[in-house]
Amino acid sequence: MKTCAVIYNPNSGKPLKKRTIHQYKKIFEEYDYNPTFIATEYHGHAKEIVSHIGYVDLVVSMGGDGTFNEIVFGNLQRKKRLVLAHIPVGTTNDIGVMFGYGKDLEKNLRMCLSGTVKGIDVALINNRPFVYVAGFGKFMTIPYDTPRTLKKKYGHLAYLFSGLRDLFSGTNIYDITYEVNGEEKHGLYSFMLISSANRIAGFNNFYKDIKLDDDQFEVLLCTYTRRLDIIRTIGMLVATDASHIAGFEFFRTNKLKVSFAKHPKNAWCVDGEKLEIRSKNYEIHNEHDVQILLPNKNISKLFLKN
Repeated sequence: MKTCAVIYNPNSGKPLKKRTIHQYKKIFEEYDYNPTFIATEYHGHAKEIVSHIGYVDLVVSMGGDGTFNEIVFGNLQRKKRLVLAHIPVGTTNDIGVMFGYGKDLEKNLRMCLSGTVKGIDVALINNRPFVYVAGFGKFMTIPYDTPRTLKKKYGHLAYLFSGLRDLFSGTNIYDITYEVNGEEKHGLYSFMLISSANRIAGFNNFYKDIKLDDDQFEVLLCTYTRRLDIIRTIGMLVATDASHIAGFEFFRTNKLKVSFAKHPKNAWCVDGEKLEIRSKNYEIHNEHDVQILLPNKNISKLFLKN
């Protein structure tokens, strides 16, 4: 049998119980895996587990986007990297939906274990990886500032409540110089998103042509500061690709430098978590060929190399 470590977050979404873990263990065994289930105990624990664990054939994340981020982070710190997989058990599960998963956890597990290993690009910001999105500015503190108790009680609605509160609060303006595709630019912006995903903050088809192996990530800067303009922009995201909305500056690149005139007031958000180390200067680049076991459902849409 192949070896497998299942790292799960007991505080993410619906907690895994002993009975359900026993059921999932049987499914792993059907696919010739001998799983060991390891519960995380604190923030950053999943990263530590993966970076120090001995060789296993597969590491599976069961948690939210932040748990998967930690597992990728820990894997990048290893000399010999492991094959990873992600089963979404969080609140919004942007990464899981992009990969092709639904809400049935047992079905998701079978889809994963009968899937295909693919190499994906993972972007790093000051050498800290993010699997699908990093950003700062308006709305960017919502994922890490929304209390966990509200997330567990209201699910995705908790983020909407926090978003409405942020919408009607003041908007900070950031004086930024950035270098992209060999050009240096300067401007005043209310927020910035850097991503490799077609679903962000629950918006499906945020971008319509995303590939996870094209050595590119998407960069979006917003020049809007008036509340009415921001409301209109959010409404337009339902109907069209974010790259086609007026008031946004959009780029595709594989290397980006961002410099703030002043230290930003709030921390960057990285896959829903707070980027703890703050600076006036940030560099973003891609790390290639991180091996992920994915369900076959969306592979043809998400990869250039099939």
